[in-house]
Amino acid sequence: MALAAKIIFIAAVILCFSGWLSPPVALTAGIIFGLTLRHPYLDVSRSVARILLQISVVGLGFGMNLQDVVKAGATGFLYTLVGLTFSMMVGLTLGKILRVSSNSSYLITSGTAICGGSAIAAIGPILRASDEEIAVSLGTVFILNSIALLTFPPIGSALHLTQSQFGLWAALAIHDTSSVVGAAAKYGQEALIIGTTVKLARALWIVPLALVTAAVKRGSKARIALPWFILFFCLAAMVHTFYPAGVKFDAWAFQVGRLGLTATLFLIGTGISISTLKSVGWRPLLQGVVLWVVVASVTLYLILMRIISF
Repeated sequence: MALAAKIIFIAAVILCFSGWLSPPVALTAGIIFGLTLRHPYLDVSRSVARILLQISVVGLGFGMNLQDVVKAGATGFLYTLVGLTFSMMVGLTLGKILRVSSNSSYLITSGTAICGGSAIAAIGPILRASDEEIAVSLGTVFILNSIALLTFPPIGSALHLTQSQFGLWAALAIHDTSSVVGAAAKYGQEALIIGTTVKLARALWIVPLALVTAAVKRGSKARIALPWFILFFCLAAMVHTFYPAGVKFDAWAFQVGRLGLTATLFLIGTGISISTLKSVGWRPLLQGVVLWVVVASVTLYLILMRIISF
């Protein structure tokens, strides 16, 4: 069985890079793998997924115009500030109502407000959260990420959202960068540009939130991780915009980014196992679900009413 799991895992990764699997299919395949087979490379897979995501985002930058990136980023910075404040208030209130442990509640809320697993990984050491609290928070966010990637594109199509509307909704309402980019890529090129840039603007709030958390949590000397890959994403967009002679390389790098994203989603999916689902528990999961539904619904309403737009 162990040998079969290794063969299936390696074959699936190769298929992801071949372009034969779409991001949602790759994620679904990963989840099925995680739920039915024992992961042969779990720790390595998680580390590779994090690095591969960052490389893939930079690759996607080679297919985007810097002016569009700056416009989306500037607009998204304000929207994400409002969204961050709203999500933190609602999430922490829900945590108290449901009597979720303070660290788990804060981590789930931070992951929903900013960028899922990255925010949890950055904030966890500052809170001195236990491995179990971090695992529970990551499990909750990963489960909801998977649901979002599979459900957002059909909902967007059913509501006849424009490319810009869907990109903005995905960027503001889905947790992890990988799932935002995957859902937006499924919807269309314009949605991909807006979704990616606004989501990266949202991810930048990791730094101020980490600093505020460290200030409140006096005595914490945890190292704050800076999302440097966002800078390289902007540099890649700059190269694509101002050096058109490299169009062939840009197209190649953009395609590698898309394929890398597909593989990333498969790797993330394989991390969801029966033990992960059991370890989450109903209170943290309920907090995460309710908070996510509230954030997604309010954001969608504001977009449909054109109160926020791009």
